Amino acid sequence: MKKHHLLFAAGAILIAGCAFSQDDPYTIRQGNKSYEKGKFSDAEQSYMKSLQKNRDSYKGAFNLGDAYYKQGKFKEAINQFEQLTTKKVSKDTLAKAYHNLGNSYIQNYRSQPKMMSNDSANSDKEKMLTNGIEAYKKALKNNPGDEDTRYNLAYASSLLKQQQKQNQQNKKNKDQNKDKKDNKDKSDPDKKDQKQDKKQDQQQQPQLSKEDAKRLLDASNNEEKNTQEKLKKEKELGKKTQIEKDW
Repeated sequence: MKKHHLLFAAGAILIAGCAFSQDDPYTIRQGNKSYEKGKFSDAEQSYMKSLQKNRDSYKGAFNLGDAYYKQGKFKEAINQFEQLTTKKVSKDTLAKAYHNLGNSYIQNYRSQPKMMSNDSANSDKEKMLTNGIEAYKKALKNNPGDEDTRYNLAYASSLLKQQQKQNQQNKKNKDQNKDKKDNKDKSDPDKKDQKQDKKQDQQQQPQLSKEDAKRLLDASNNEEKNTQEKLKKEKELGKKTQIEKDW
């Protein structure tokens, strides 16, 4: 079985002589060879074949988790190592499963976009870190002397503080933007009053019936007619009283 490291250059460790009598040695060896050559997809296929022959193969399942991890399939790796932490194995082996589970959570976190405005997404990122930290703590509980795990725990804890600080800043920025909008509305009462007055004017404007409208139109027409007749009479009267010029 292999133990990969998050921050160290040390290669993956193959645990030799681990007694899992029902393992299929040929397919696992083939998987290990492919893994060492960097052919992680081929290694994945070999480990899958070993599990098809024996679904309880701990070594095949553990190495499959490593193959997922190396391909950047961190969610699949998380699922694989989480299942392995429920098996009855030695403390040393269990510590390695928890160590790799922690690494998978942290790498899954690091694969996410750095800046995310979605509160739910940021909450999920924070949960990845807390899950990774918890896995490292359980690894150390089973193997207190593992300095690699201890280092990765410190690193994950620093990432969590940064993420929490970022989440708080995002929330603060949103609250400030909301306050600015509210204050802008409050600082322009005339505009608000104008809108309110216009609305009231629209509401208070009388609604005419067809009959009332017809009466007003007729009255207007009659008034115009009377005005025209009056002007006509004044014009005729002016003609009659015009003074003739004395030549």
